[in-house]
Amino acid sequence: MNFTEAAEKAKSLPSSMPDEKKLELYGLYKQATVGDNTTDQPWMVQVEARAKWDSWAKHKGMSKDDAEKAYVALVEELAKVYA
Repeated sequence: MNFTEAAEKAKSLPSSMPDEKKLELYGLYKQATVGDNTTDQPWMVQVEARAKWDSWAKHKGMSKDDAEKAYVALVEELAKVYA
């Protein structure tokens, strides 16, 4: 499975998946497609925005290729668990 296929497959994963898995997918996707997070950190009261920002920021310095590989591996793992 390549990155594009994994991104399509991720759309069919259940919304009942734990938030930490959704955030991990989000962070890896953003790292693979945009690169390092250089946006301003949201305020703590902006809970959802802050969680997404933190998830993306924890992958800072990861190459696009490594982020794509990690994203594909995570989607494959989640597809097995939530199939």
